[in-house]
Amino acid sequence: MTTPVTAAETTLQAGILVPGEAVRADALVLTAPISFWGGVNPQTGLIADVRHPQHGVSISGRVLCLPGTIGSSSAAAVLLELVYAGLAPAALILHEPDAILLLGLIVARELGHTVPLALQLDRVEFPRFAGRMLFIDADGHIAVEGDPA
Repeated sequence: MTTPVTAAETTLQAGILVPGEAVRADALVLTAPISFWGGVNPQTGLIADVRHPQHGVSISGRVLCLPGTIGSSSAAAVLLELVYAGLAPAALILHEPDAILLLGLIVARELGHTVPLALQLDRVEFPRFAGRMLFIDADGHIAVEGDPA
């Protein structure tokens, strides 16, 4: 169900990388790129990389804003495991597409799982999302709760 945008909100248009359902969830803006392989625990949904500034934070059920990813061909498998375990982010917003990571969503969808929407948006927009509730419709419109009109 899509929540209507109010006058107190402005919207951004993001590019759709992997389609999904509309979502309303808290944003988690990562302050550094992350590798899903070894960087995210697929059994808990927590950031496991002890060197990452947000070590120990859960990505589950949140709009995960990724300023970048650190490549690994296993990233897709980790994201697939997160979807399978019900611990995936509610949506992903990437600065740049990561075909390997997104493959995990595509495979999960082919296996019959509901997958989070994945979008592309310039990371210069990410700071305004930090600690805020986001409404994202299936067409890639992002509304930030409480944004001035």
